[in-house]
Amino acid sequence: MATILTIDTASEQAGICLSLDDHHIQSVNPLQKDHAAWLQPAIRALFEASSTALSSLDAVAVTAGPGSYTGLRVALSSAKGLCYALGKPLITMSSLLVMAKTAVKQLEKPMLLCPMIDARRMEVFTALFDENGQQLQEAFALVLEPDSFDKWLHEKQVCFFGDGAAKYKNMLKNVNAYFENIHTDITTTAQLAAEMYAKQAFSDLAYTEPNYVKAFYSPQKAKS
Repeated sequence: MATILTIDTASEQAGICLSLDDHHIQSVNPLQKDHAAWLQPAIRALFEASSTALSSLDAVAVTAGPGSYTGLRVALSSAKGLCYALGKPLITMSSLLVMAKTAVKQLEKPMLLCPMIDARRMEVFTALFDENGQQLQEAFALVLEPDSFDKWLHEKQVCFFGDGAAKYKNMLKNVNAYFENIHTDITTTAQLAAEMYAKQAFSDLAYTEPNYVKAFYSPQKAKS
């Protein structure tokens, strides 16, 4: 088994996980605005606590989006820096794919999977996956409407989950729509990273960028 450091700062709760064979050592931070300051000291503390040398890593994995713009930049820049300094491969994972793979394990019955990440107001980042977690529709930004998923709901049951799904629950009234609390943790993300490492599914260190889904927009104050 490989020794992999997994980093996820794409959501409200950040996490890092050091996978040593089948053993996972993790650290989490629930304060989203503090992810940038927390990450580097947390990585250092994790390696010191496990008596593991950075040079022993086989790869560094990171969730590359969609999610928090700042969180994605912080995680990917840290991961790329470690990979460059250590000469190790980079693994990038879709935040929505991690959520879907988690749902496959937690749901009691198979159905289409629609993870949603809150993008403020009535907008979400989302994608669609089949019952096995295979992607049917690429990640996209969506302003939620009652009929947004009529095509899919007409044919099959769909499970909506994630922090973006809560605001859709009161809007969507369909017998085929299910809303579940699916909790993704950093060890689930690390397990997916290990699967990708086994397949040698590495990302280009120089050209990989965060998957923002849509361009970042920061309103500027009008000049007086």
